[in-house]
Amino acid sequence: MEGNPMFSSILMLVLMFAIFYFLLIRPQQKRQKAVQQMQASLEKGDRVITIGGLHGFIDSIDESTVVIKCGDGSRLTYDRSAIREVVEKASERK
Repeated sequence: MEGNPMFSSILMLVLMFAIFYFLLIRPQQKRQKAVQQMQASLEKGDRVITIGGLHGFIDSIDESTVVIKCGDGSRLTYDRSAIREVVEKASERK
C-alpha cells in the first residue's frame, strides 16, 4: 500500500521548516530579545563592553546614545546598540 507522493512531499517540507524554526529562528529571536532588554535597562554607572571591545563605565545615557568613561578619564559617545554586554550593574556595586 503506497502513500500519496504529494502528501509525503508536503510533510517533508513542513518537517524541514519545523527543524529550521526550532534550531535556527527561535534561538536567534531569543538572543535578540535578550540583547534588546539588556540595552533598554542600561543605566549610569554600569560597567560595559562595546561591540568593538572597549571597556568602560556609562557616564551618561539618553534615548539613543551612551557616553562611556574609559580608564584614562576620556569620554566616548556610542550608539546604545553598540553595547555588547553589561559586566557589572551600578546597583550591584553599592
